[in-house]
Amino acid sequence: MTRLERLLRPDSIAVFGGRSAERVVKECIKMGFAGEIWPVHPSKDEVAGCRVYRSVADLPGAPDTAFVGINRHLTIEVINALAKRGAGAAVCFAAGFLETAAYDEDGERLQSELVAAAGQMPIIGPNCYGLINYADGALLWPDNHGGVRLQKGGKGVAIITQSSSIAISITMQRRALPIAFLMTAGNQAQTGLSEIALGLIEDERVTSLGLHIEAFDSVAGFEKLAARARELKKPIVAMKVGRSEQARQATISHTASLAGSDAACGAFLKRLGIPRIDSIPAFLEALKLLHVTGALPGYKLSSMSCSGGEASLMADSAEGRSVHFPRLTDEHRARVKSTLGPMVAVANPLDYNTYIWSSEPALTETYSAMASGGFDLNMLLLDFPRHDRCSNADQWGLANLRAFEAALSNNKAQGAVVSTMPENLPEDYAVALLARGIAPLFGIPEAMEAAQAAACIGSAWRETRAPPVDTKAAGESRSKRIALDEAEAKERLLKEGLPVPKGTRVNSSIEAVNSSAALGFPVALKALGLSHKSEVGAVRLNLKDAEAVSSAAHDLLQLGTGLYVERMVGDGAAELIVGFTRDPIFGAVMTLGTGGVLVEILSDRVTLMLPATRNDVEKALSGLKLYRLLEGYRGRPKADVQAAIDAIAAIAEFVQNNPGEIEELDVNPLIICAEGKGAWIADTLLVIGENND
Repeated sequence: MTRLERLLRPDSIAVFGGRSAERVVKECIKMGFAGEIWPVHPSKDEVAGCRVYRSVADLPGAPDTAFVGINRHLTIEVINALAKRGAGAAVCFAAGFLETAAYDEDGERLQSELVAAAGQMPIIGPNCYGLINYADGALLWPDNHGGVRLQKGGKGVAIITQSSSIAISITMQRRALPIAFLMTAGNQAQTGLSEIALGLIEDERVTSLGLHIEAFDSVAGFEKLAARARELKKPIVAMKVGRSEQARQATISHTASLAGSDAACGAFLKRLGIPRIDSIPAFLEALKLLHVTGALPGYKLSSMSCSGGEASLMADSAEGRSVHFPRLTDEHRARVKSTLGPMVAVANPLDYNTYIWSSEPALTETYSAMASGGFDLNMLLLDFPRHDRCSNADQWGLANLRAFEAALSNNKAQGAVVSTMPENLPEDYAVALLARGIAPLFGIPEAMEAAQAAACIGSAWRETRAPPVDTKAAGESRSKRIALDEAEAKERLLKEGLPVPKGTRVNSSIEAVNSSAALGFPVALKALGLSHKSEVGAVRLNLKDAEAVSSAAHDLLQLGTGLYVERMVGDGAAELIVGFTRDPIFGAVMTLGTGGVLVEILSDRVTLMLPATRNDVEKALSGLKLYRLLEGYRGRPKADVQAAIDAIAAIAEFVQNNPGEIEELDVNPLIICAEGKGAWIADTLLVIGENND
């Protein structure tokens, strides 16, 4: 049993409040909840035929769960009484807690008092609608919803959202997505989203889990959730908001929780094997596909339609994705060709034309031949005519469905019917498809995103599970931040054995010339004390003699606090940026990307959690657009990729070893030389943090 067992699968429900509480009672009765319902009210005698009690003390027993729909001050009193009575859990509907702290000085205090009143009793919220349990008909929900109870023995998905409004909208979907549980997390004052999710995936009636996330309650909690989901083979998809500055501001003001940097959040989800989806329609379609197929074993798709235009739409929708439509082998093409007329060009996606429209046996033969290719998911593109305006609207479509079902069965293959538009796949047909083990997917882009998510989960589960994120550096930024100049920063890196070119600080043109001669020409000369040197012309490269150094030193001495001269790195094949920042949730987070002056222009970068293995770094590099240069693009020399990986790993280790000190570290560029000639830290910015006592 989990800590939330009595909340999620109650035998008794206590309900506190007026109109909202009455709605809870009526919905439980309407949904056929088989347990006890105990309304509590100071003056009413009955609610929807149920006897009313005056207080927690008057209840016939300790309720498994409670819906508390009263004002914030009374909520604290009732929660305290429920906890003392031994109740299993409670949903706190009231607002006016930490989410209002920006404009209500009582909000934060009241939330602390609420948590203290609950003690060890789990509470959900506050500032949330609660829970819809469609598996048992237990609805701690004070508003409209559009869902139906699961049939006995049925299964469905579980969804958790931090927005009650989004939760209501999701229940209104007409996409045939079977929902077993839907929960809102609210402020997560005591019980976080990850703990709720852990409780839900243990239910045998839950097939997959969808999370709408505004903020992560616990890094360790999400890691535990992902590990358990993997053990149970129950996939998770996430819709994480906060990409835009406006979304981040709305998130913080509404939930009073820290969202974390968006890039770090995305990297964390990827590390856990949880695909990130950006729209509600795609989120629902992904859950539906996962409900039917589970995680897909690979990325190979097939598509069948009776139109060249539709085949082209499908082909284009895979562009830029990992899921793809592989070319048919000669043997497979011939097998499919034998079922079609001579005028049909056989390919994947397949336009089987209109010759076999009216023949269910012919459709079955073609679909079976196509589905015999060992694809990870077979898609049939099919839009249904309008019932109200078209004659014989069902006949052709149903023949196609029967043929497709037979083809999948013949090949023991997974399949999905895809409509180009949501309204062109009626809900009753979609329900029937689910019953046949075929995923009904609404919209081509959404279907492709769903397939991508299912394939990514399968890929993640085949790999070794990542170690826990190193969160030693997590927390708020330190009150005092000191940016070391390049000479100081490189001295620190040299002491750690990192690949830094030989260099030294100088204070005059004469010292610059003498040091250059000692280092050996050519050299680079830079003004110290500036964060972005190239923007103000504070860097001079490839100085080949004393005269060039003297002239450059005369100019640069006027710009900064001194000069730094170092041995020039030659044979550079490419430049990377290797950056680290302290994220308040995840600790030190690494960014790899195309470096130099192109870093902002190209936005060619990837974010990684620490610790990162050499394999993690190599995979990240191979995903950059820059990587083709490293491989020797158009006759250029191959870069020393292994030396770059060594350098990046060493820099990351340096950051991990100094969690209490480093606020930021930018190595830009890390110059990767030709194969066998190493990778070198050409410039660096190191920001040290201190707390004022």
